[in-house]
Amino acid sequence: MENFVIEPLKGYGEIPFGMPLDDAVKVLGMPDFYEELNDMEETENRSIYYEYDALETNIYFEGITKSVAACFETENPKSVLYGTKVFDLNRKQVIELMRENGFSELEEEDEDGEHRISFEDALIDFFFDGETMTAVSWGVLVDDQGNII
Repeated sequence: MENFVIEPLKGYGEIPFGMPLDDAVKVLGMPDFYEELNDMEETENRSIYYEYDALETNIYFEGITKSVAACFETENPKSVLYGTKVFDLNRKQVIELMRENGFSELEEEDEDGEHRISFEDALIDFFFDGETMTAVSWGVLVDDQGNII
């Protein structure tokens, strides 16, 4: 994958939200690590975690009937959000960029030494150590059939 464009509510690079797991593997290859995260007896849904070390990106696939791309988490410094290298931004710049692009449901929280900036209307979280961004996580809601809600 050469395209590291973060698209809230749409996907990441060549992988759109809702892409079936098998199709994502055709694009990215097998992950360096994977794990099924949910015990089917305890939940109504299934989540499979794929870790791609070279891409510095993790993908979560959800759905029982069909597992589809539902969430990305990246630490890749090449990642671009709205034409800007997102890891070059500080807290204030991230908030400005998201607001300029129509997102306003802002929440901030400090937890375990990290500062999180979330935009609920974009289903995206930005994680900071001080003013340095460490990770971005974004996704969509998926039902047990693998459909985006």
